[in-house]
Amino acid sequence: MPYQLIEDAGGDPRNVAALAVASDLAYLAPTEAGPQYRSEFGMDSKLLSVDNTQVYVLQNDQAIVLAFRGTEAPTSIDGLKDWLLTDAGNLLIVPSGRLGTDLAAAGVGARFHQGFVGAIAEIWEPVLGEVEAAMSKSERPLWITGHSLGGALALMSGWLLHRKFISVHQIYTYGAPMVGNLAAAQAFEREFADQIYRCVNAPDPVPKLPTISLIANDYGHCQREIGLGAAVGSTGDFFKTLMGRVLTGAFDSSLIDEVWAMVKTRLDAHSVVSYRTLIAQKFAGR
Repeated sequence: MPYQLIEDAGGDPRNVAALAVASDLAYLAPTEAGPQYRSEFGMDSKLLSVDNTQVYVLQNDQAIVLAFRGTEAPTSIDGLKDWLLTDAGNLLIVPSGRLGTDLAAAGVGARFHQGFVGAIAEIWEPVLGEVEAAMSKSERPLWITGHSLGGALALMSGWLLHRKFISVHQIYTYGAPMVGNLAAAQAFEREFADQIYRCVNAPDPVPKLPTISLIANDYGHCQREIGLGAAVGSTGDFFKTLMGRVLTGAFDSSLIDEVWAMVKTRLDAHSVVSYRTLIAQKFAGR
């Protein structure tokens, strides 16, 4: 029986599980993903791909889903090292360019990660066109989801669609990094009250990133978190251990390399398969 999305239940376990599957299938090529989206969700699918940014647009008579592809393999996640650690402080900006006005609407003091802004900008026009075309045929609840980098792009697209007066029903992310500073996160919470749900596996380091220091961080998350996994051996514990060896907590090149080595040893905790397993365990029988 295909997964069903429950409209009136924010954070419902069935939605958490279903959109984790949608995020997982987003890693597949269209020849594999298409039949599986059809069998698992009863939805038609279309892959939008521009440079390094991909998203599946899914739809049936009941709903529209955007499932952004993320990054989880060791060969591809290395490309995020500069984004998440080395240049994290310099990349926290007030956006400019064609998306700058919509992102600036988050308010005075809101800043976003330049890498994520650039990634969503690559694919924004095709995404907007597909959603507008789908809504013009029939207005339906719009769900947005993604794992890892895909979760960051899910949040960014949600904000931009909202600014185009397109109603976003709910957003679910899995192991997503932070997309901006605390002021930006608070703007998301104001505009999407009880509509954003972040699934976080405690040992997964990626939701603790980007960061510019072991002691304080200018980046921030939306507060509604669905915790998964055991707290023992969490990424927070690892950071506390490193803090005992440095005076300021500020990153130098050797500390950055050590933190990144830890990130790569915990890719199992970051994988979308781990998230699906932990979600099934957490909500068993519900």
